[in-house]
Amino acid sequence: MVLTLEENRMFEDQSLLTRRDLLATTVTVSAISLLPGTLLAASAGDSIRPFSFGFPQEELDDLRRRITATRWPERETVTDTTQGVQLATIRSLAHYWATDYDWRKMEARLNALPQFITEIDGIDIHFIHVRSRHENALPVIVTHGWPGSIIEQLKIIDPLTNPTAHGGSASDAFHVVIPSLPGHGFSGKPTAPGWTVVRVARAWATLMQRLGYTDYVAQGGDHGNAVSEQMALQQPQGLLGIHTHMAATVPTNVSKALTFHEAAPAGLTAEERNAWNQLNYFYTKGLGYALEMNTRPQTLYATADSPVGLAAWMLDHDIRSYELIARVFDGETEGLTRDDILDNITLYWLTNTAVSAARFFWDNAQVAKGGFFDARGVNFPVAVSAFPDEIYQVPRSWAERAYPKLVYYNKPGKGGHFAPWEQPELFTAEMRASFRSFRRS
Repeated sequence: MVLTLEENRMFEDQSLLTRRDLLATTVTVSAISLLPGTLLAASAGDSIRPFSFGFPQEELDDLRRRITATRWPERETVTDTTQGVQLATIRSLAHYWATDYDWRKMEARLNALPQFITEIDGIDIHFIHVRSRHENALPVIVTHGWPGSIIEQLKIIDPLTNPTAHGGSASDAFHVVIPSLPGHGFSGKPTAPGWTVVRVARAWATLMQRLGYTDYVAQGGDHGNAVSEQMALQQPQGLLGIHTHMAATVPTNVSKALTFHEAAPAGLTAEERNAWNQLNYFYTKGLGYALEMNTRPQTLYATADSPVGLAAWMLDHDIRSYELIARVFDGETEGLTRDDILDNITLYWLTNTAVSAARFFWDNAQVAKGGFFDARGVNFPVAVSAFPDEIYQVPRSWAERAYPKLVYYNKPGKGGHFAPWEQPELFTAEMRASFRSFRRS
């Protein structure tokens, strides 16, 4: 099925389609068909194909069986988090996952959104595309990272596309495109090396062009920031600017000291010293998962075989996110819920993308020139939101040095690595403020 741009937009307009019509134009796939080239394989070229999905009940039953059959080790020998994900936390997660969690709620939520597949550079790219009803809405492509997915951005879709229902004005509206990175979610899995953030950035520019957007902006954190910064370096036609909530701004002397475990450079301000302390902790105590995926991703077979192994691996990303998740499974109220966390993990499990997502780290490591947070020489309009509980809170001085065309900088009062997911209201406000100057009058 090949859709023209106008047909694509009509499909997305829920007022033009009944729910029965919508389901009739989508395709239902089983978990075993989620392989490159098998989704709507009859379509080819630059077509955009509607997409929905439904996992067989036996896949969910098998997931619960595997969780219940987990062989547990003894608890850690310390009373803190220094040895990794604590037994009490992961057992609490597993118990809820096996007894109370309902994946079908997330499945229905995703299938209620306009989802599509299109082939770019030889691989199927899955994406959500929600157009605003407001005139002059600004198109934005939002990219997730690891251990995230499109689920990270679901809470910001309606506030961005329907701002008048969320404390904003019509002039704040966005058309929102949220793709799944190759090897993640419902996108195809690369069968050869080379799908780096540089290649993804080119693919995203192709996607926005294919959707008919002549002017647009880009946003991302984690790997999503790396993709957005590469887009800024490539400067494809139509890109106006980017926003990041995990900016790469670390100066050369700071990066060198961190890499070689040297003392902090002299002359750091209090704000820069805070960033140094956060980065130094991450480089010395929090980088283990990235080192493994950068060098030996295929070894992570256990994450494809054990749901609890996958969950523990994904929880152990950064200390502040982990501590938040631990509090959630200890019964405290936070920006994320138990279902939020398990929605994301379950998506990785059902699509069997733990190892293919890990290989994305390896692909990028083969061409990396410097550290992940090193300034990349982006001479393009950039907006920065420096959340306090990110891996490091970007100092304004570093942002101004890394981005000569910095158009916006702010420190929200709360939020961490998964800011759009954890603090959607604050994040929406940051998006509106960051891109206000790029809008047509």
